[in-house]
Amino acid sequence: MGVDFTVFKGSKSGEIVEGNGHRDPGPTEVLVAISHCGVCGTDEHFRHVEQGLGHEGIGTIIELGSAVNDVSDFKVGDRVGMSWFWKFCGVCKPCITGWQNCCENAKLFGNANRDQGCFGTAVAWDVSTLYRVPDAIASEDAGPLMCGGATVFEPLRRSGVRAGDRVGIIGIGGLGHLAIQFSAKLGLETVVFSSSESKREEAKKFGASSFHVVSELEHPESIEKIDLLLCTSSVSPDLAKYFPVLAKRAQIYPLTVSHEPLPVPVMGLIEAGAKLVGSNVASPSTVRDMLDFAARHNIKPQIETFPLTRDGVHAAMQKLREGKIRYRGVLVAK
Repeated sequence: MGVDFTVFKGSKSGEIVEGNGHRDPGPTEVLVAISHCGVCGTDEHFRHVEQGLGHEGIGTIIELGSAVNDVSDFKVGDRVGMSWFWKFCGVCKPCITGWQNCCENAKLFGNANRDQGCFGTAVAWDVSTLYRVPDAIASEDAGPLMCGGATVFEPLRRSGVRAGDRVGIIGIGGLGHLAIQFSAKLGLETVVFSSSESKREEAKKFGASSFHVVSELEHPESIEKIDLLLCTSSVSPDLAKYFPVLAKRAQIYPLTVSHEPLPVPVMGLIEAGAKLVGSNVASPSTVRDMLDFAARHNIKPQIETFPLTRDGVHAAMQKLREGKIRYRGVLVAK
């Protein structure tokens, strides 16, 4: 049967353009009718590329590939979510050791299937990177969790921090406001750093244990040491300012996508025995755990909605570019 779809794409000029296509499901793919899609900062990096945009899609399965029943229990009518990755190979060393988000042969947003995107009416998606959305999570809230939520939950899970450890979060934006909620609900002492005093009350509302304006780092003796530091601000932080408040053997995760170099004070890294760790969204098991945890603890993004139309995509990305979205944009099909 297949599906005809409309998709909103980037272009060399940076304008949002409308495209059309058709997809039949491959053997291990399903066709998904899109109802919602989160607007991620990473979409902005592809605005000047001639490809379908959007990778925080939520929708309903409308058709199964010929082998889907052999490799999964997905069925027509399931409400599912999609993220950065489109397909894992399942056979490379990272895949077979549970690190699929480091798959050596992954197909993902930006390097494959550029004719489609979740800023559209439908997509074909491999079941290796498809996730059921718990009933307790509304579709408009689920979209931002698929990438933003997974991105911040992965280091909270992989780093080995335990209840009572201190987690520092730089920035209260699209990633940061989710990181605060997950960290607090995991029983971690959640320490928020922001350039603006005006964010104090919001940080506390999301679950922060304590709040510091970045200028307070000039007097590090007043800040208890941090075991894990998540960098979620829209620009890369000056890490040299944070090393005096890091505990010995602390871990640092830069989570904001940037093509700029990240200056690191090497002596600070050596003296603290600290680790600077890269993290690429999350493995399937972590995404499933994140969704279940969010459902149980009522963790949800703070969102602004826009219509899933060319004008809606343009408006959402413009507001994102201006730094005015509080805190995640979501496109809603009409």
